[in-house]
Amino acid sequence: MIDIGVNLTNSRFSKDLPEVIDRAQLAGVKHCLVTGTSVAESSQAVALCQQYPDFLSSTCGVHPHDADHVSDDFIEQLRLLTTSHACVKAIGECGLDFNRNFSTPANQQRVFEAQIALASELQKPLFLHQRDAFDTWFGCLKPYLGKVPAMVSHCFTGNQQELETCLAHDMYIGITGWVCDERRGQALQSIVPLIPLERLMIETDAPYLTPRTIRPKPKSSRNEPSYLGFVVSTLAQLYGESEQVIIEHSQNNAARVFKLGSCHG
Repeated sequence: MIDIGVNLTNSRFSKDLPEVIDRAQLAGVKHCLVTGTSVAESSQAVALCQQYPDFLSSTCGVHPHDADHVSDDFIEQLRLLTTSHACVKAIGECGLDFNRNFSTPANQQRVFEAQIALASELQKPLFLHQRDAFDTWFGCLKPYLGKVPAMVSHCFTGNQQELETCLAHDMYIGITGWVCDERRGQALQSIVPLIPLERLMIETDAPYLTPRTIRPKPKSSRNEPSYLGFVVSTLAQLYGESEQVIIEHSQNNAARVFKLGSCHG
């Protein structure tokens, strides 16, 4: 299994990260992409990758929540990080979040568009965030369709029309433990089988979105990569496929898109 989205720079992992990584490997996780959410967090993600070069790669970007706080030269900093370190496999997590508007919509869009252009310039995949902003988000991406190596809709929680739009434009779809939630995940469960296996990726988004299907229920609410198998299990049920089929397709997709080399197969 390859976990394409883990926030390992989050403070909730600061005390026991080696154990978290050990548990992930014991659970069958072959590789993780550490999510960059600001220039500082992206730099920390690169540092983590240097500690675990065979197990971790990273993304490099600014999350929409952080758009109000970027420096004037943030794109230059992201460019330098990405071109200086082979472990950086994608630009992101970037996008729009009009659900919470922790940053102004105008700043979110400005910072997002700059990162899309950077991904095109550097020929890196885009690791994308979108919440309650689909039309504007897709409008930003549209001029670059076919101009970046791949677009990955991380932690997809949208509706069927949004999913079909993403798939029609060859995006990859990242599915998290949201799909394991019998309450708020029902709408997603109903449309997941529409995702071709050639477009499916899996992720925990740890420490967030702990699968509600874990038994016995973990003492901590913190999600971690070792729980990725619970996402696989739910997906296998929804697709009517074996867990191995889900693992093989999602792993091959991630290895190909993010150029993870030895993780393939």
